[in-house]
Amino acid sequence: MRILHHLPLSPACRKVRLALHEKRIPFELRAERIWERREEFLAMNPAGTVPVLEEENGLVVADSYAICEYLDEAYPDTPLLGRTHAERAEVRRLVAWFDDKFTREVTRNLYFEKQLKRQLGRGNPDAGALRAGYANLRPHIEYLGWLAETRAWLAGNQLSLADLAAAAHLSCLDYIGDIDWSLNDAMKDWYARVKSRPAFRPILADRVSGLTPPAHYADLDF
Repeated sequence: MRILHHLPLSPACRKVRLALHEKRIPFELRAERIWERREEFLAMNPAGTVPVLEEENGLVVADSYAICEYLDEAYPDTPLLGRTHAERAEVRRLVAWFDDKFTREVTRNLYFEKQLKRQLGRGNPDAGALRAGYANLRPHIEYLGWLAETRAWLAGNQLSLADLAAAAHLSCLDYIGDIDWSLNDAMKDWYARVKSRPAFRPILADRVSGLTPPAHYADLDF
């Protein structure tokens, strides 16, 4: 069986899970406590990070973007990176926006500080980082709202990896109660459409020990 090594509240892992589900590619989830630095896991990915996709033929692909590029090339049905050069460029731009800029300015300051930092043994949340994360979140929400208002989907007329990347980040922040959905109706409506897709159901079913999501987390109508 194809195996995806992951962490339940990792945006990068959730993006890959969504891509696999949208493409209807069967796989088995295997939680990897990266802070334990298992030798067998490090042999697959010396960087010690998730996600890591282990194919049935033994091929190992690490890094969420590398995995998604591989999936779109190896399983071209239901393309997620766009069809034309222009579409693919815009999808890649927005995926980089969320996986790099949003991660650096928001996710790392909120999800990492509040949830992952203790698991990695790096102490308590930094109050300054939390303030920065909340301050940075608002302009990102406004930009998401603008994209959702002016396009059918974030990168254009078709659902793409850009939507999955953005939704993966928001779902993790929503789980820890850090998204105020009243700030932008267009963004909220777009996210409701994404999380109503069958591919999102396993994500909404995730539960982390000791951490309960808000009541609306798995509600498709908020």
